[in-house]
Amino acid sequence: MSRLNVTLEEKEKEKDKDEETEMEKKKERCSAASTANDTPHSLSQRLNLGPSVMALETSPSPSSNGANLLSLPWEIVTQIASHLPAQCVIDVLPQVCQTLGKIGEDRLMWQLRAQKLSGPKALFPVGPKEDFDWSQACLEMEQLIGCWTGLENRGEGERQEEAVVGANGEVPSAERNLEEMQLDVDLNGAAEAGDENMQVQSQNAPDSLNLIESSSTSSPLEHIILPSGHIADVNCVLLLGGTGALCASGSRDRNVNLWDLRDGSRGTLMHTLAGRGTISTHRGWVWCLASSGPLLASGSFDSTVRLWDLEAGGAERGLIQCKAAVLCLSCERDTVLAGSHDQRLNIFDTRAADPLVQSLHLHSDAVLCLVSDDQYILSGSKDKTVALFDRRAGKLLQKVQLSTYLLSLCHSGREVWAGDNRGLVHTFSLHNSCLTPISHFNIHRSLVTGVHSSHGTLYTCSSDRTIKIHLPCAPPQTLCTLHHQAGVNGLSVEGGTLAIASGDMNVEVWRLRN
Repeated sequence: MSRLNVTLEEKEKEKDKDEETEMEKKKERCSAASTANDTPHSLSQRLNLGPSVMALETSPSPSSNGANLLSLPWEIVTQIASHLPAQCVIDVLPQVCQTLGKIGEDRLMWQLRAQKLSGPKALFPVGPKEDFDWSQACLEMEQLIGCWTGLENRGEGERQEEAVVGANGEVPSAERNLEEMQLDVDLNGAAEAGDENMQVQSQNAPDSLNLIESSSTSSPLEHIILPSGHIADVNCVLLLGGTGALCASGSRDRNVNLWDLRDGSRGTLMHTLAGRGTISTHRGWVWCLASSGPLLASGSFDSTVRLWDLEAGGAERGLIQCKAAVLCLSCERDTVLAGSHDQRLNIFDTRAADPLVQSLHLHSDAVLCLVSDDQYILSGSKDKTVALFDRRAGKLLQKVQLSTYLLSLCHSGREVWAGDNRGLVHTFSLHNSCLTPISHFNIHRSLVTGVHSSHGTLYTCSSDRTIKIHLPCAPPQTLCTLHHQAGVNGLSVEGGTLAIASGDMNVEVWRLRN
């Protein structure tokens, strides 16, 4: 009986001990929960975040000593984040926690990053800073630097250039004037371009295989030359499809070719656009291309604008008859704007039986380039002026007189970049219905035939046989110069893909490797 009592007492003691152990565990869990609940409040004090922000915050697990990244002062956290790629700050940090996601909303952090990328002495952006998308600009600049820095090539064309370049880095005026004279011949020939007997002209085309490749196996970019599709100089090129999946090219052989860049390692010629009852796209040189959605427009020296439906495989959609050679185009949904040799800028509604909506006489010489959006039309002319037209008010707002004439224009946000006939690249600010010249820079040695800009990128090409990639600051920071064997007549950029139209009858493409 006594042994039974001893056994029962021992069991009672073991039970009491187990209950004490369980109570200790509960206390520890409560303490941990209390610590976790206290963390957001301490973070809100350290990071100066309001209670509404912290109410949504998912707190990171605290370390045993209470020290973690978010316990640091906010200035140090943003300084640490400045060493991360912009892509990581924009896409990854918001997935970690909401507090780190707030770093991407720090405008000052992006401004400091942009200054570091462009250089402390450069002006960036060149246009107004209000409402400027700093994060997108930094993302684009970092991607541009990663793809193009140091991607140079050096071929026979460059050595020939050096033989004629003066000590001050400029092409002698006699050679530059010769190229301008050739352009004048081309433009003057536009007045008679409706003649079906006009001969196809081209430069002697060197073997494209002799072009020194600018991309190597270690480069993030691949360089391809599209299969032979034209028999004369390619005057214009346009990337389509939103990601550069398709490419259109217009040539002095009077044709527009449509290419599929997704098919094969070098792209595939889908077909040559042609209207009903015709064997070529146009009856004169194809000088310009523009698109909006499924609409593709081609302008020619035959004084017509032809419309093509990309959703129907490039089927003919319509024909617009103009009164002179069409030298530049812009598309806005179902509206086409055409600048022509007769000093006119015509606005057409592609849906109407009589498509001409308005004919503007803003210049005293041929209209060579134009850009437009839903509010403004900007046009450059051989009369050495740039005109700013308000579409909503229906009136000319301003004309800026230059000492040279513009051949290429690009409008990005409130910035305008343009290239002229003397190798200069001009930049303007477009703000409050006013076009203000900011500066101009010696970038090329001859005609600047193409310009493309965005928040963080700037591409230019020239008849001096070069393509240059820059950061869009003032002065532009050139990351890369590609040397070509022939003059470059135009460029197009879309989704990180660059395409050029060259005087050796080729279309060439630089794109990210798969």
